Amino acid sequence: MNTFKLFLAGASLLALSTSAKAVDLEVTHWWTSGGEAAAVAEFAKAFDATGNKWVDGAIAGSGGTARPIMISRITGGDPMAATQFNHGRQAEELVEAGLMRDLTDIATAEGWKDIVRPSSLLDSCTLDGKIYCVPVNIHSQQWLWLSNAAFEKAGVPVPTNWDEYAAAAPALEAAGIIPLAMGQQSWQTSLAFQVLVVALAGSDVYNKVYGDKDAELAAGPELAKVFEAADKARAMSANSKVQDWNQATNMVITGQAAGQIMGDWAQGEFAVAGQVAGTDYTCLPGLGVNEVIQTGGDAFYFPVLKDEAKTAAQGELAKLMMSPEVQVAFNLKKGSLPVRGDVNLEAANDCMKKGLDILAKGNIIQSPDQLMSADSLTQVNDLFVEFFNTPSITAADAQKRFADIVASAD
Repeated sequence: MNTFKLFLAGASLLALSTSAKAVDLEVTHWWTSGGEAAAVAEFAKAFDATGNKWVDGAIAGSGGTARPIMISRITGGDPMAATQFNHGRQAEELVEAGLMRDLTDIATAEGWKDIVRPSSLLDSCTLDGKIYCVPVNIHSQQWLWLSNAAFEKAGVPVPTNWDEYAAAAPALEAAGIIPLAMGQQSWQTSLAFQVLVVALAGSDVYNKVYGDKDAELAAGPELAKVFEAADKARAMSANSKVQDWNQATNMVITGQAAGQIMGDWAQGEFAVAGQVAGTDYTCLPGLGVNEVIQTGGDAFYFPVLKDEAKTAAQGELAKLMMSPEVQVAFNLKKGSLPVRGDVNLEAANDCMKKGLDILAKGNIIQSPDQLMSADSLTQVNDLFVEFFNTPSITAADAQKRFADIVASAD
């Protein structure tokens, strides 16, 4: 047999070997909006290029809808191959029950501790010294997104901070524009409050309330002014009747609403709509008052599987999600920041560059998911959806109830 035939024979054997090892992996997540779908497609495309197959298990709705389904499947003996959770303690009980795969060997071999920034992201994946997840992005809630066209129609300048924005509400309403778009899911109203806390009371107050569970501070004057601002936000969003966050974002994109307090994942929706940061819309980190990046975001966990081929493919997917090329492709579409501190983001837009600058300065806080248990945060979320939908609940009443939740939080 000549050299060329030997080459063909070897190539055929390699192809057969590769296809024999190729497997389908079901990956569950709650990324279903236009921008989110475009981002998750980058993961799928990269994984499919390995010869394996990404089987998309998108669950419509928010994380609050999806997580119970994911957890039920894992605890019920029908695990997916990989699943999204947020950074923090959401998968803690699953890890403790031995249902999640230990990724420490992969993390060590790939040097994740040297490249993940800030280190708290990998710390959130760590329990008893072992690493159980892959952080894939940095998502910060601390943003106000503004429609430049809406303010032009109302005849007022685009605001540079929260006070200017709130003061523009009457002019916006007179022009038939809803000042603040707000979806009705509980996490959205709670998110708005958290952003107001950091912007108006400061990072130290936020950390003491959510991290140290300081109930006295939660009941005090620093939080009182935040609840007054939340009361103003409630009035500004009174005519926003949409449910999902991306529907609220679309109200800003189309100029029906002037602004939205939402995480940087909103950028993905603006991108899909063809809008340009700094031209069609304006972004104010920290509501233009206190520029801080929250190091929340998304991570993927890999349930323990009995199938050896799928277990091997899980490892491939974990490495791929942290690779420089995939980190850039995914995060540019998602509107988030990469967890790797060594990637090239020359293609970043104006808003992403603002985020990168704040991150480089070290102005960071942890997300509520990293500071409070899921049960405690559910109580907080329930309070704020009730507050935003019930005008008869005063700011003082809501503050008292919030302080009681903080007092018993874990």
